[in-house]
Amino acid sequence: MQIPFTKMHGLGNDFVVIDWTRREAALPIRQIAALADRRRGIGFDQLLVLEPARQDGADFHYRIFNPDGAEVEHCGNGARCLARFIRDKGLCASDRIVVSTVNRTLTLRLLDNDNSNENGNVEVDMGVPDFRPAALPFLASRQQRLYQRELAPSGIEVHFAALSMGNPHAVIEVEDLANAAVKEIGEALGNHCDFPAGVNVGFMKVENRQRIGLRVHERGPGETPACGSGACAAAVSGIESGSLDSPVRVLLAGGELRVEWQGASAAVFMSGPAQAVYEGIVTL
Repeated sequence: MQIPFTKMHGLGNDFVVIDWTRREAALPIRQIAALADRRRGIGFDQLLVLEPARQDGADFHYRIFNPDGAEVEHCGNGARCLARFIRDKGLCASDRIVVSTVNRTLTLRLLDNDNSNENGNVEVDMGVPDFRPAALPFLASRQQRLYQRELAPSGIEVHFAALSMGNPHAVIEVEDLANAAVKEIGEALGNHCDFPAGVNVGFMKVENRQRIGLRVHERGPGETPACGSGACAAAVSGIESGSLDSPVRVLLAGGELRVEWQGASAAVFMSGPAQAVYEGIVTL
């Protein structure tokens, strides 16, 4: 089976995007790990698959897979790339695109839709953040602003905020972002038994009331140059704690995202660039 694909990135967080809207055969999920291999395959942080709409009011359905083939709930950088892919391929004429995921409905909006501007910004309505432990899921006796856990085998105690942006996030505030133990703590907390489905771990340094630095250890890929949902989780946790004001500039290794949240039951809006890198055909 020959499958056309587009390689894309959002601030260095890279994706392979596949249009599966006209195919009747099932997606060969068992071969995703082979495609993700950066030496023997294409290589990507996540595979994005566009499928026909499954619900009223949605233009498409959208699936996200980690390099190990595990399907995950949400990806903010991927959603921006998906919007540009849809428009570049002529699959939807509107600048406003609605896609459903495994657990949310997202509205994507191209902010500067100009065919000459391949780096045009895309805004994603990320939905309402959910602080309930059960939403992540997270095994906690009650909802708190900050939680603490001791990590094995080091015995290090970490304090973190926990929330769902459609996928689970733990946010740790740090003083020294450059030297934060992202891999060690990210793996230990990300695989902690109190997070049955795992958790993405963000390391946030507050620069001022509207600017933060951020590194994120994601489930599956590990640390990536950028994480859209992680940027939202970090900004939201800071606004909720009173240390940040909306809108928040989030500075990641790959570049900058803008996050807006008015608090309470308001939706989170995240905006940033998305770029196509190249196209190809892979045989499965």
